[in-house]
Amino acid sequence: MSTDAIVLLKEDHKEMRRLFKEFAKAEEGPASKRQQLVNQILEALTVHTYLENEVMYPEVRKLLPDLEDDILESYEEHHVADLLCAELAAMDASDERFVAKTTVLIENVEHHVEEEEQEWFPKVREALGRNQLQEIGERMIAMRKDAPRTPTAPKAIKKAVDAVTA
Repeated sequence: MSTDAIVLLKEDHKEMRRLFKEFAKAEEGPASKRQQLVNQILEALTVHTYLENEVMYPEVRKLLPDLEDDILESYEEHHVADLLCAELAAMDASDERFVAKTTVLIENVEHHVEEEEQEWFPKVREALGRNQLQEIGERMIAMRKDAPRTPTAPKAIKKAVDAVTA
């Protein structure tokens, strides 16, 4: 398994895309299936954004000040996703707005992922190189097991509050 931070984040993105496709197939099916998939999406997003916010973004911000605007935009995109995740966590899949809210979350995340992979990651890879990206990735791997799994977990709430007060 690679410890390269960008490879790890892209693996997360791939898993999220898989879950998004599964959700799209389940939109017309039973509410219980939609609920199960959204719970998986919420967990994947909560872990992923936590690792980016706690490890990747601060490190890149420190090492590559030219990417400051990109990082600030990413923090804000995470904040919007955090709010939608918290709302979805409190909703039942039978709610008339559940599919619409999930669709908005997916669209926002897909936009964010596209920007990261097409614009941001290539700049980071070129500037940092393999060794630094492996060090960052190793820290992300170490933090993953203790990362929050739900948008209502204390560490996830703190991350969302920090985005408002920072």
